[in-house]
Amino acid sequence: MRRRSTPVPRDAVHHPVFARFYARLSVTADLRGGLAGRRDELLAGLSGRVIEIGAGNGLNFAHYPGAVSEVVAIEPERGLRQMAAGAAMRAEVPVDVVPGTAEALPVKSEAFDAAVASLVLCTVRDLPRALSEIKRVLRPGGELRFFEHTLAPEGKLARVQRAADRTLWPLLFGGCHTARDTVAAIEAAGFELGTYRRFRVPEKGVRLPSSPCVIGVARRSAVVDRAAG
Repeated sequence: MRRRSTPVPRDAVHHPVFARFYARLSVTADLRGGLAGRRDELLAGLSGRVIEIGAGNGLNFAHYPGAVSEVVAIEPERGLRQMAAGAAMRAEVPVDVVPGTAEALPVKSEAFDAAVASLVLCTVRDLPRALSEIKRVLRPGGELRFFEHTLAPEGKLARVQRAADRTLWPLLFGGCHTARDTVAAIEAAGFELGTYRRFRVPEKGVRLPSSPCVIGVARRSAVVDRAAG
């Protein structure tokens, strides 16, 4: 029997000040920082039904290819969800914006051909549980496309990231934890890693705790052990 995830309160996440700040910052980063091109790279070649985890203000919506038949966009923060709903109306593919958290996705198991996580896995409260939920809702062989902050290689910046995560950084930036080893967490969740690459945002200039990023693809195994779980 397929299990259903438990519905969550409408405002399970509430960061109104950060939401307004993020909306302005993200648009500027897309226009001047080259992140629009990263979104094209992240979503290229997708088709079928897609679930987007933590859709924010909906900047990915304009970049989905026409082969995508539907996007279910999960966003827990009310202000960002309202902005995403506006972006959904302008999208060229059907987008349904709904409340929910990554740890309890309000959708059926094995319902999607692909999942998209874009600058959100750093903010979830329980990363292993969130990845387990993403795996649950993907069909066997389905893809996880990810574009995330990640822990830098060992050195000064990695130490700065760990120190930032223990102080005010998550509080000031909507729960963002920059010292998470995103690729290792995805692999530990049972996904099959595909290609991925690391880079910095911005590519030049000051190195912030949030600068190290990774973009890539992973897959849920096409072979599912129905006896497990």
